[in-house]
Amino acid sequence: MKLGKSFYAILFVMMFFLFSCVSSIRYTNEEIKDFPLDVQQKIIKGEVAPGMIPQQVRYAWGSPDTTKNLEPQGGKPREEWIYSSGILFKTKLIFVDGKLTYIISSDFGRFPE
Repeated sequence: MKLGKSFYAILFVMMFFLFSCVSSIRYTNEEIKDFPLDVQQKIIKGEVAPGMIPQQVRYAWGSPDTTKNLEPQGGKPREEWIYSSGILFKTKLIFVDGKLTYIISSDFGRFPE
């Protein structure tokens, strides 16, 4: 039992350092100045939210690890972006008609069906 708690404590510390070291600037203030203020704040904080366009997401999170064009839905183009944080954590972003519509987090590297 003690080994299990130690493992999770070490994993937590490793993840903390991994995420705290990823703070590279992916934009300049000039590049984001024309976006709405709430979007600028999300980009600065490294957050994404439904309604953002691909360029805003790139400014907030950088380039995705993988991208894929999906079948259109209701005549609207769809695109899938996947961001990986290590082996266990992935986030899938789905853009519909050029706007972020779905944010799906993985469960140990697998997405819900």
